[in-house]
Amino acid sequence: MEDERLKEKRPLGELLEVKVDVHSEALDFIHSDTRPVIYDRDPKKVNSSLKVMFEDVIAEPPSVRSFDKVWLWSHALFEVSRLWCYRFISLLLAVPVSLAAGLLFAVLSCLHIWLIVPCVQLLLINMHWVQTVWASILNIFISPFFTSIGKCCGQVTILLAKD
Repeated sequence: MEDERLKEKRPLGELLEVKVDVHSEALDFIHSDTRPVIYDRDPKKVNSSLKVMFEDVIAEPPSVRSFDKVWLWSHALFEVSRLWCYRFISLLLAVPVSLAAGLLFAVLSCLHIWLIVPCVQLLLINMHWVQTVWASILNIFISPFFTSIGKCCGQVTILLAKD
């Protein structure tokens, strides 16, 4: 019955009822969350090579060992100093570096979109005749020359013999 009403012409004053499921998965892009993830800060594993642990840097062979307390304190100091030095340096540098990186990527994106791609397209459209002329030059002059050289040198045989 609904299909029959769609095929018929509707009067101008008639209203059409449209139902939209706002919880549909197709509409999820509207409600995207742009907040940074707190727990998984490297979801694409960009810095997977920076897993520096105490055991990766300092190791004592079984034949030479320090006191157990020295080993425990050095391990604790390594971890604490690594964590707090990183936090302090990132406190000083994270905001300015992220601002500079954001500006750099914005400028590069703008240049790429509004300057580089249009210029390349302009060259590709207007330089088709150069491609045709260059292909003709290669086929007329250069290709026969190197084909002849290849045939001449193809008959050369080299024999290696011991004296």
